[in-house]
Amino acid sequence: MAASQQAYVREQMEPVLPAPSNQQGLLHWLRANLFATPKDAILTIIAALLLVYYIPPLINWLFLSAQWTGTDRSVCATVAQGGIQPDGWAGACWAFVGAKFGQFMFNVYPPAERWRVILCAILFVALLVPFLIPKAPYKGLNALLLFVALPIVGYILLVGGMFGLRYVPTRDWGGFMVTIILSYVGIVVSLPLGVILALGRRSELPVVKLICVIFIEAVRGVPLITVLFMATKMLPLFMPGGMKIDDFLCVLIGVALFASAYMAEVIRGGLQAMPKGQYEGADSLGLTYWQKMRLVILPQALKLVIPGIVNTFIGLFKDTSLVYIVNMFDLLGAIRRNFTDANWITPQTPLTGLIFAGFIFWIFCFGMSRYSIFMERRLDTGHKR
Repeated sequence: MAASQQAYVREQMEPVLPAPSNQQGLLHWLRANLFATPKDAILTIIAALLLVYYIPPLINWLFLSAQWTGTDRSVCATVAQGGIQPDGWAGACWAFVGAKFGQFMFNVYPPAERWRVILCAILFVALLVPFLIPKAPYKGLNALLLFVALPIVGYILLVGGMFGLRYVPTRDWGGFMVTIILSYVGIVVSLPLGVILALGRRSELPVVKLICVIFIEAVRGVPLITVLFMATKMLPLFMPGGMKIDDFLCVLIGVALFASAYMAEVIRGGLQAMPKGQYEGADSLGLTYWQKMRLVILPQALKLVIPGIVNTFIGLFKDTSLVYIVNMFDLLGAIRRNFTDANWITPQTPLTGLIFAGFIFWIFCFGMSRYSIFMERRLDTGHKR
């Protein structure tokens, strides 16, 4: 071959060149995200001024001028209010939260028996964490323990009356433990029941479809407060004479059914979003209806509606505070109940307690939201090669 016809072929790739100096660093990030246009620059400056105006006083009220320890209202009240603080002092009363923390968590559950609640919480966390880790082994056994064994063990521990445990009626339950129990039962029951209702609403059997439609529309057409009143006040009227249903059990049933109706519509949206070819492909393989749903349709449909499912869970977690209307005290109810304690009545007490409750709710809702994003990214394999 002539020398003029020879070609040079590189055997190694050229190293990647660094980005231009004006396309990297803090200045580039600020220019691209905060000052890209005159409008962005104006909005950034206004937001910065608002933060400078509001954040320092907020930090001062929450932490710097706050009262962290004390045994009564005097540590959080000014001299003019009958306390020991100088007039004009206006800091958060975290001493109130510290003094009432046990009631916020357990309400009037007997202090000597609170170890049972703590043990249930430890078992719950020990089973929930590996269940949420995708790579953790023995998922089937984990699910069986979390959704079947734990409720039985939790009932024995919390209620008592057997195995030498003192009986604690549900009217003594309250605080954050009630919030967790209501959320746990509502989530565990609403997801599978929502799937059944969604499939029933899309069923070709007229009677099944009609029953599911009536249930979903009837429950979604009334507020949760109405459902709670119906469960606690009217449901016992339909029971045989002499039979009494525990009010807490009625609330559990009402919350679970209410959440199931909303969950059914979320899942139905995922079923309707599935391409028709998926149904036809499953039929061509000779799968039965339940095999088709279990192996082909539901795994894909549930993946599509993860944000909606988690959004329903978050709404359910926050709506547990409505049980205060039927004389049950969740976290928020227990905090509000202590506002009337004469030993802690100060102008700072209610706001401090509500901020504490809001922070607890935010932690759990934010955690559910971040786990939802993690699962979305992990399961987003539809367009990957």
